Amino acid sequence: MSRIRRRTALALGAALWLLSVPAACLFGPFDIGPAEVMRLLGAAAGVPVSGHVDPIRLLVVGDIRLARVCLSLLVGGGLAMAGVVFQGVLRNPLADPFTLGVSSGAALGASVAISFGVTLPAAVAPALVAGLGVVTPAALFGAFAALSLVLLLGTAAGSFRRETVVLAGVVVSTFLAALVSLVKALDEESVSSIVFWIMGSLQGRGWAHTAVLLPPLVLGLAAVVRHARDLDVLALGDTQASQLGMRTGYVRCVLLCGASCITAGCVAVSGVIGFVGLVVPHLLRLVLGAAHGPLLIGAWFGGGILLLWSDVVARTLLSGGAELPVGVVTALVGGPFFCLLLQREQRRERP
Repeated sequence: MSRIRRRTALALGAALWLLSVPAACLFGPFDIGPAEVMRLLGAAAGVPVSGHVDPIRLLVVGDIRLARVCLSLLVGGGLAMAGVVFQGVLRNPLADPFTLGVSSGAALGASVAISFGVTLPAAVAPALVAGLGVVTPAALFGAFAALSLVLLLGTAAGSFRRETVVLAGVVVSTFLAALVSLVKALDEESVSSIVFWIMGSLQGRGWAHTAVLLPPLVLGLAAVVRHARDLDVLALGDTQASQLGMRTGYVRCVLLCGASCITAGCVAVSGVIGFVGLVVPHLLRLVLGAAHGPLLIGAWFGGGILLLWSDVVARTLLSGGAELPVGVVTALVGGPFFCLLLQREQRRERP
């Protein structure tokens, strides 16, 4: 693919990403027109606007809709970038942010927290997240604990093997999923809340959840961006990467930890949302090629756009204020699409 075509595609993705912010803020139970939404977004950003600003409408657009839109873009972009890294490091086209059992760990932490229904006391939590509930921090802790266990099992023999890490992820994920089922069986009153969280949802999320997400997201993105070009070298194989002077074990560990850190933060605030990290990288390779630098940038825009508009569908498809879990929408979109991709790859490999 020519550089001009690739840059054009990324520019179009960035423009669509930016335009999606005010466009998505139009949707909701309150009927607010495009001009009023733009005026309220300006007021929320501290820009002087003409005329009277209705505080209720400002609350709806600036604190509810905009917060949810921003969280959708962050979570979708993060999951898609993590998918690019997992597929590149593990050299497995079916790898995604959930291959290593991170989602199951987060699900177990959240399930335990939901069952106990504890709220963080203001004395031990920053002011912004005080009263948020213990579900999100517990999910974050569960995700990191699962990741640590997978890496410990995958490197127990003293060397890194992609197959071993993936297998460890599957084993840990299955075991933790069984523990989630045990929690549901012991506390039947919380089953609906646990199931809704596991299916993935952005309902009721706000700026406090964004504050919880930002630290692991920024930390993970810093590690991934720092070694983005190394993904292309790893794709050549360990032998050639070592001959080029790369410390393959160190780079691979940093990239895996970075991608898992991003995943843990995203899953902790949104629940388990599948297919974003799996489908978006494959789709973007058709447009941007296999180079990981442009692919990561495209994944940030593409994943954010996909999750944002999936969330718009999830909260507007049903009447009466009811919402679908956004994970259901991404699965309905991503499942058939991925089947088409799989069939295409099989046809390409046939002699």
